[in-house]
Amino acid sequence: MVKRAIFLFLFMLLIPSAAMAAVTKVDASVDKNPVMDGEYFVLTVSANDNLDAQALDTSALSKDFVVGRTSVGRSTQIVNFDTSKQTNWQILLAPKATGTFTIPAFTIDGVKSQPIQLKVVASGSQSSQSKLVFIDASLSAKEVYVGQLALYRVKLYLGADLQRGVLNAPTLNGAELKQLGEDQDQQEIVDGKRYRVIERTYGITPSQAGTLAIGPATFQGDVVMNSAGNRDSLFGFGFGDSRMVQAVSKELTVNVLPKPAHYQGKWLVADLVSLNDVYGEDTQYQVGTPITRTVTLLASNAEDTALADLEIPVPEGFKAYPEKAQRENIVRNGQLVAKLTQTIAMVPSKAGNFTLPEVRVPWWNPHLRKQEWASLPAEAIEVSAAVGQPQLPVFQPDGQAAVEASQPQPMQPVVTHAGFWPWLTGIFALLWLITLVLWRRTVTSNEMTLSKAQDIDRPVSSSGKGALTQACRQQAPEKVLSTLQQYVSSNTGQEASLADIAARYPELRQVIDSLQAARYSREGKNLDFDAILNAILAVKLTQKNSAAIQLAPLNP
Repeated sequence: MVKRAIFLFLFMLLIPSAAMAAVTKVDASVDKNPVMDGEYFVLTVSANDNLDAQALDTSALSKDFVVGRTSVGRSTQIVNFDTSKQTNWQILLAPKATGTFTIPAFTIDGVKSQPIQLKVVASGSQSSQSKLVFIDASLSAKEVYVGQLALYRVKLYLGADLQRGVLNAPTLNGAELKQLGEDQDQQEIVDGKRYRVIERTYGITPSQAGTLAIGPATFQGDVVMNSAGNRDSLFGFGFGDSRMVQAVSKELTVNVLPKPAHYQGKWLVADLVSLNDVYGEDTQYQVGTPITRTVTLLASNAEDTALADLEIPVPEGFKAYPEKAQRENIVRNGQLVAKLTQTIAMVPSKAGNFTLPEVRVPWWNPHLRKQEWASLPAEAIEVSAAVGQPQLPVFQPDGQAAVEASQPQPMQPVVTHAGFWPWLTGIFALLWLITLVLWRRTVTSNEMTLSKAQDIDRPVSSSGKGALTQACRQQAPEKVLSTLQQYVSSNTGQEASLADIAARYPELRQVIDSLQAARYSREGKNLDFDAILNAILAVKLTQKNSAAIQLAPLNP
């Protein structure tokens, strides 16, 4: 009961002091004096009461200063049952000119602050040690060509812990701006003071000749100040721990030169350009087997969009199937390297010795101010006939095979006259032929009956017409080519490669070329597979060396 009475007594004592609370003191201060022209500083106005944000009128500041963001914070302290309240305004300001200016007195509820005499000095006249935050910007070159990449580096120096902030890119017209890579976080000592440095690199590519003006990079944010000894709040973490900061870099200009009139070829300006190629793992090349060639173009201090598609010539007698070029940018040691990779499949149609022509890429050297060429020298290769594939015989215009002179001629049968036995042998041979014809007709009739009874999509042999039809329906160029080889080999009794088929049946050459092109360019869906199937089936295949039909032994 006694404790309750004491508590009520103390509470009643606090009510009059709270009711009597009012503004009795208004203070104004700046975080630095003097300040540099164009440099932001913080003006802090404090009143010893809990007030609305609109209680402070800052309109008088706009005459001599650029008024930035304003933050408002409030705190309450109770010490020995004595309650005190405080409202703080922090205003970010930047002087409009050099000289001495007066920050006017501020009036809140009839209480005035003291005016402040502020000295503004020229930019660069103050030691960087006194700076809390500042920005340094630089260009890799003061003179570049149209289309040449210039590196714009921004370094943000922080003399206090960063709480939050935004680093804005420079503004410019007549050029493309792109950030390169990730920000680099490091430390530097400037005039004996340690700074945290955040470095960001931009690529600037001018699109027109003349003078290119690059606006300043800017930073706005809050930093955390050392709060040791701060008693602005009940727990020692007051509004004063966070301070608004802003920094602006200097403006830069670069002279942009036009493309030289005597330059030849696709315009490319870089510090260094190189070409290299790879032929895969195979070292022996055969007819009908694709040769995969991969050519890589590298350009230092250039972007991938500046690299034109490569023109890779092929020898006569080769079919070329280029793939889509792959592009990428690589950042290495602060330098940008553009990379273009071009892969092409080259299919030789005949054996022999061939020369792959030279590949050349023009580029402009801005340091030597002259045109240069990156090149791959011409290279000789040898293509052999397909291994393991027998050569097809040479056909005369009338369609009859010509016997090669180098091949041994078969022995002609010797006819002898031995009376009765030759006649008896002839009779048996005639009877055997008659039996063979009758049996073949029966088999053919049964096959036709069975074919009509079965569904059209039944499983078929991979070497038959059904397999060929099925491959065309699937619109798979690679499968059609494979099935075509099996189809021709089975129906002629002789193994044949695609090159052999094209040589033996000229009407199929266009079909094979179209399928090969679709196979390597990945455009198989654009082919008319019905027309391809009809063209293949329309060709009359020549039977050669057919295996004898096995029959049951005849009765003696």
